[in-house]
Amino acid sequence: MMRSLNSGVSGIQQFQTSMDVIGNNIANVNTVGFKSARISFADAFSQSLRPAAPGSGNTSATPAMQVGTGVTTAAIKNTFLQGALTRTGVATDLGISGEGFFLVRDSLSGATYATRAGDFRLDQNGYLVTNQGLRVQGYADSGLTTLGDIQINATGAPATASPTAVVENFAVDAEGRITVRLSDGTQFVRGQILLQRFQDPQVLTKEGNNLYANLAAAGPLAQPAAPGTQGLGRVEAGALELSNVDLSNEFAQLITTQRAFQANARIISSSDELLSELVNLKR
Repeated sequence: MMRSLNSGVSGIQQFQTSMDVIGNNIANVNTVGFKSARISFADAFSQSLRPAAPGSGNTSATPAMQVGTGVTTAAIKNTFLQGALTRTGVATDLGISGEGFFLVRDSLSGATYATRAGDFRLDQNGYLVTNQGLRVQGYADSGLTTLGDIQINATGAPATASPTAVVENFAVDAEGRITVRLSDGTQFVRGQILLQRFQDPQVLTKEGNNLYANLAAAGPLAQPAAPGTQGLGRVEAGALELSNVDLSNEFAQLITTQRAFQANARIISSSDELLSELVNLKR
């Protein structure tokens, strides 16, 4: 069979994958904290028709003669560029300005995930959770010493506070510290949201719902750290990070990929015509 036929087929397959990546990027243009992906290609194994031969004092070196067998997908990488921050005014909405990820924990399985999506809410027990109920991690005590689930309540209030006082409101500062205001006017630091960063975020795997898993293999910090330290960004309260998908670039890539797909389809058609001519030679 003609090598060009194999090359055309491999091209169609890989450009179909490229279309899948582009389509997913465009579909998530309004997904909070979404990070777009890009595909990289590499040439496939080349068939050697003649090996290279070294030269000598009397002869010149003979170059190798090779024919490629198509294209393959080398990698599909996530682009962890900062998305634009938009103000919402909602106290539980948090964005990260700079590097880092929020950590959230599934209280049933105990699994911990990373996320850039800060569209959190308070559940019936006062825990700060994702839309799926995963609890945000950080210092869970007013002394900022114990790692655990962030809960916003009157625990840790100073002795001068009224025993009947309840949480009136709360605020999160740029360092992730949560200041609670009670109904009697008392204010105190209830806890602190911590962030995590990774040496190789490409190793993170998407789990859906804006979550990333495989944290240990991505080279995390020894333990989560306060925003604004160890290269981490700061927390923007009342704001959300939007998707970093660049629609103009995606549409340009869409056109390029479509034309490349058509060109490879034409290679298959042309190869088929040549094969047809060979079959008809006996007639």
